[in-house]
Amino acid sequence: MEWTRGRILGRGSTATVCAAMYRSSNEILAVKSSELHRSEFLQREAKILSSLNSPYVIRYRGTETKTESNGVVTYNLLMEYAPYGTLTDAAAKNGGRLEEAMIVKYTREIVRGLEYIHSKGIAHCDVKGSNVVVAEKGEAKLADFGCAKRVGSETVTGTPAFMAPEVARGEKQGSESDIWAVGCTVIEMATGSPPWTETSSREDPVSVLYRVGYSGETPELPCLLTDEAKDFLKMCFKREATERRTATQLLNHPFLISKPDIEPVLVSSSPTSVTDQTFW
Repeated sequence: MEWTRGRILGRGSTATVCAAMYRSSNEILAVKSSELHRSEFLQREAKILSSLNSPYVIRYRGTETKTESNGVVTYNLLMEYAPYGTLTDAAAKNGGRLEEAMIVKYTREIVRGLEYIHSKGIAHCDVKGSNVVVAEKGEAKLADFGCAKRVGSETVTGTPAFMAPEVARGEKQGSESDIWAVGCTVIEMATGSPPWTETSSREDPVSVLYRVGYSGETPELPCLLTDEAKDFLKMCFKREATERRTATQLLNHPFLISKPDIEPVLVSSSPTSVTDQTFW
């Protein structure tokens, strides 16, 4: 189906994500685009995403190559549109941090998504608030599989402040590394900032990598969290990868089973406002 590109939702080093609309149905979708000659990583992401089908993973809608009005040929990955932004956005809208009941809900959904992709032999490799979106019904879904890979691949990728020690040392990266990143994401939701904030990952990523990989430390646990939450984080932050809980084991932790899901208060852009902004 033909679609029209709308406002930019996000931008990375090699790709841009925009809102878009199918012309025949007015349905909103998200399109991640890269120039065709630079689209190797986006094509790999599309291949992985097309193999997944879970309520806790952003939904794949297809791919296509398109010649833009400026003559540039782009490779486009079409995906479900998440109207409520990312978990980072959710925290910002709530004064910089989320209440623990909401953290439980979103963490439970993140871990369910990880349980699913790990069962398929895939590691996400870049779990963090800005890579988890809040979908139409308020559920958290894993998104941005640009760093994802089959377990056993030798490459190491991700965001320094969310990396596990073995990843920071460049040794290996797998499902266990995603579990460490879950803990980092809980801290991000609880405080509004990633761990290791006293060492700015933006200004000095090398210092963060060294501290994560070689200091023997684990991230500081937010004092405002309950004991159950802190124990959950300790399960995520085992420095030895083999000692960390699996996603399935974490789903049985009291932190994730002690509180029922609550309905989030959500504010989104309407389809009209999305498509009224800056078309290509």
